[in-house]
Amino acid sequence: MKIEDFMLPCPSKKFLGIECFGCGTQRAIVLVFEGKFAEAFYMFPAVYTVLLFFGFVAVNFIDKKRNYGQVLIFLAIINSLIMVFSYFYKHYF
Repeated sequence: MKIEDFMLPCPSKKFLGIECFGCGTQRAIVLVFEGKFAEAFYMFPAVYTVLLFFGFVAVNFIDKKRNYGQVLIFLAIINSLIMVFSYFYKHYF
């Protein structure tokens, strides 16, 4: 069995035949954990900021004394911008 057998399919790609802004996220994260950092970036350019975002979400649940809300909002905006830019770059250039 391969790790791809356990990945969730993209509903947008499956039903509409159109890639969504997050297509490639799961495979890129697997590539990061395999140590293929450049391939992960080419698969999904926002992979590192997404991992950073999830890291801060985990820290937010663990460390209740500090407020990480502004950091999470900033990372969410950065992720969104990277995802939109890379989506259009991939499809139109």
